[in-house]
Amino acid sequence: MLKKEIVENMKHIVDNCMGDSKSACTTACPMNTDAKKYIALMGDNRGEEAIKVIREELFIPRILGRVCAHPCESACRRGEEDEAISIAGLKRYIADNYDNPDMWDLSKKDSTGKKVAIIGFGPAGAQGAITLLKEGHEVTIFEKNSFSGGMLRYGIPEYRLPRDIIESEFSLINRLGGKVKFNIEVGKDICFETLEKEYDAVLVSIGKQIGRKDRTLDNHDAKGILTAVEFLKEVSLTRESKEAKGNILTVGGGDVAMDCARSALRLKNSKNSYVLFLEKNLESLTASKHEVESAMAEGVKFIPSFGIKEILINEEGRVNEIIIKKCESLFNENGEFSPKFNEEEIEKIDIDTLIFAIGQGVDLTINSGERFQFNKESLQNEKNPKIFYAGDCASSNIVVQAMAEGRRAAKSIIRFLNNEDVWMGRDITLEGGKSETKLYLPTEYLPESWNLDSKIKRRKGEELDPKERIKTFLEVEKTFTHKIALEEASRCLQCECKLCMKECMMMPEYTSCPKELFKEYLEKGYENMDMNIAYSCNECKQCTIKCPNSFEIRENFMEMRKEYVKANGDISPLDGHTGLDDGQELECSKKYSVTIPGKKQTKYVLIPGCTVPASFPELVEETYEHMKKTLGEDNVGIILQCCAKPTEIIGETKLFEERYSRVQKEIDEIEADVIVTLCPSCYLTYEKYSGRKVISYWDLMKEEIGIPKDKKDIGKDSDVIFNIHDSCPTRYVTSHHDSIRWVLSQLGYKVEEMANIRENTRCCGVGGMLGCINADLYKRIVDRRVSDATQDHIISYCGSCRGSMELGGLDSLHILQLIHGSCYYKKDAKKRSDNYGLHNRLEAKRRVSK
Repeated sequence: MLKKEIVENMKHIVDNCMGDSKSACTTACPMNTDAKKYIALMGDNRGEEAIKVIREELFIPRILGRVCAHPCESACRRGEEDEAISIAGLKRYIADNYDNPDMWDLSKKDSTGKKVAIIGFGPAGAQGAITLLKEGHEVTIFEKNSFSGGMLRYGIPEYRLPRDIIESEFSLINRLGGKVKFNIEVGKDICFETLEKEYDAVLVSIGKQIGRKDRTLDNHDAKGILTAVEFLKEVSLTRESKEAKGNILTVGGGDVAMDCARSALRLKNSKNSYVLFLEKNLESLTASKHEVESAMAEGVKFIPSFGIKEILINEEGRVNEIIIKKCESLFNENGEFSPKFNEEEIEKIDIDTLIFAIGQGVDLTINSGERFQFNKESLQNEKNPKIFYAGDCASSNIVVQAMAEGRRAAKSIIRFLNNEDVWMGRDITLEGGKSETKLYLPTEYLPESWNLDSKIKRRKGEELDPKERIKTFLEVEKTFTHKIALEEASRCLQCECKLCMKECMMMPEYTSCPKELFKEYLEKGYENMDMNIAYSCNECKQCTIKCPNSFEIRENFMEMRKEYVKANGDISPLDGHTGLDDGQELECSKKYSVTIPGKKQTKYVLIPGCTVPASFPELVEETYEHMKKTLGEDNVGIILQCCAKPTEIIGETKLFEERYSRVQKEIDEIEADVIVTLCPSCYLTYEKYSGRKVISYWDLMKEEIGIPKDKKDIGKDSDVIFNIHDSCPTRYVTSHHDSIRWVLSQLGYKVEEMANIRENTRCCGVGGMLGCINADLYKRIVDRRVSDATQDHIISYCGSCRGSMELGGLDSLHILQLIHGSCYYKKDAKKRSDNYGLHNRLEAKRRVSK
């Protein structure tokens, strides 16, 4: 059974891993559109695939590319560093250039015989219709106006949204078999009760088509005073306004106010267009920055920090002047909207038309004037289960949110028609509710090269000349060119975590992310999982280093190995470890071991490990002699015996304890004060278990004895430039990194640092004894590490690492070969692993014993 802390660690990873978390742009979208995916496809010049991704969720991509409030961009991670990706602009480009009505998905289930009435043909009603039609239900839409689109058509000016686009994209409902009855106003032309009786369910999706005026003001109903809704609707249908003329002033600070002010400029009978608002400056407006800038460019005049005090009219009963008063503050001490005015600081403005853009409401006449009452999640009427709501009449404020509510209401209707609970098991965060992602990457974890000096800034589409465009209702902003679209797509950071997966070469063979893997372990039990997973870990800890949450993954696998061994009679269950075990027993045996204490007191004992004696017995002797010369023969001893670390690595705890006890007995018997190591794994093993001070030979030279005197600057004439491969077991022992580089500088050799060094070094492939069970993965890890090199010659200070670098094709040396050798030249390059073996262990024993 795994230790409690290991199980808790796995749970912690499952609960907090960001590996499967969606990008912020996707979760911010009420329709959960995978912006990251379609932008990536566009960046790869695969527009046909990109539009398919968009259409999986959105039936009006061309419309949304123009008028969506794009909450995705507000959530964009890049926006926190410079400017957000123009997601709407890219959506528009993809839809304008790659959307093909002949490729639209018209598939739907067989007819259920159930009928649903939908009131209102805006984005909410249309989306609800699509969802219901695809489920096989019959849908009839009742629209009081003459055209599709709802407030998309009547509330958004044509210069922002051409009408042919609305007709084209809303045609999907007809193609799916939906029926639309125009010029039918429920409550007047047909009773709501009739729909209740004749249909199995009713979806109310009417927009906010009732404008508001400030009715506290005298003369608010005078001639020339309009609401934004009625003004924009008339302009939408006729491109003119019978009532609006001359100096036109709009009250309000949102996008609707900008639409009114800009539309007013385009009227034949207009002179000037003004916007009056309470906020202190343009930056404080709720209107989007782009809309404000466009209005300014077209000549709209802004009057900040004022509200209307009085409306004056002429003898014909038409507004001809307003008195405005200074707004000193917008909110009270509780943060509530409560404007405070200076009644003494006033001004007069001559106007001919006044438009109130201060809010809109829903026409409640279909409900006998009563407010709609419904469950906020299922959108089902609290009293009549046949009735559902979506869009402006529910809680939506923006187009894409209305669509999400239309879909959510439709799913509730589908359950209702199937006699199922309308909400059980559903998650509002996946159906348009407020959703947040766990995914957040600190700046230092963002993709490399994102912030180069040459980085591309946010791109914008070209616009018509302001002086010319105010003469027509032609679309102002142009779609991106292909070049701009590719450039803008390239700015996307493609936010995802999976940093451990990108670094680790083992985990991707078994899972998509740690959360998925350890969830499976918790559900199935480690004993029912493939043992090769745990045994393929290299123990390098790069996963933890790369993880923004510093999850400890290695520890889980190491503990599993111990449990697998326990269940197999204290021996590794993998056949590949048989040879390793046999070799370990020999290396720990008396035949290949020797202990030589100092002549008087063993203050320092050199324990060179296994791989160096098995490769370079002469270097063991040279190191031993160097220590004796500098520290005194009386004080220096040597123990030639294995620490049994490989046994511990494969989980054989009992065998490790027994094998290690042999070398510990030798250490205790000679009463050594300081253990000097040549092997990084030996260093950690003795530091953990020996109870003695442990120091590497490299640190000993830097701190106490120096390099051999006759080797000072020996490499200054060498034609070789070396890379240094740092050992991963001692990645956090920074003194080793420093000392190795100090030694090479003392020797006079030239060094060029490679990628992934010191604390961030990569494993050579040997660390977890991987080569015994998965030679292919081991070789790929070797090759990946070798690819970090910038030179053909590399130095290691671990015998196993040296061998791996040679396997990868580099001229690979152990640093001892430079410390105790002659000047090294390129011509000296050769393979050195052919002579590796236990016979060298015996030679090392002979050399130090003479």
